[in-house]
Amino acid sequence: MKFTVIKNLQKDSAMSLILRGFLLFILLYLISDIFVMKSNFGISPETLNATLFGDEEAYIDPMNEASFLEFWHTQIFFIMMILLTLSSIFIRVAKKSRAILTNTLMISAILSLISLPLAFYLSSFFVNIYLVTYFLWHLVALYMIVYSFWKLNARSV
Repeated sequence: MKFTVIKNLQKDSAMSLILRGFLLFILLYLISDIFVMKSNFGISPETLNATLFGDEEAYIDPMNEASFLEFWHTQIFFIMMILLTLSSIFIRVAKKSRAILTNTLMISAILSLISLPLAFYLSSFFVNIYLVTYFLWHLVALYMIVYSFWKLNARSV
């Protein structure tokens, strides 16, 4: 996290290169996260409901509580690490709209994490909220990555 104390990222080409590589890894994580979610849980309300609650017609058993809690636990950790690091990079390179985008990213990710157990324990209504907030934070994070990458490239030239 040395980049948080460097005064001018323009003059430190090595740190700029490291940050661009890190942004590339975050981008790969976000893309792979969607594919993993699609194959394991589903990315539509029907498939997610079938995964969580089962489907008698398709002979799908409901997810057990231990598996759900393990998935949710790892999601909390990975989302926290990715978003806090991405936000710290974005805040350093962005001048405009950084508070709005960072707050949108964090709030939608937290709502995503909260709505999933609410869907599992209370009502399938929260599945739709989960999916909307899941894709919202992914889109905002994607924009922040592209914008940060662009600003780091513009500064290093």
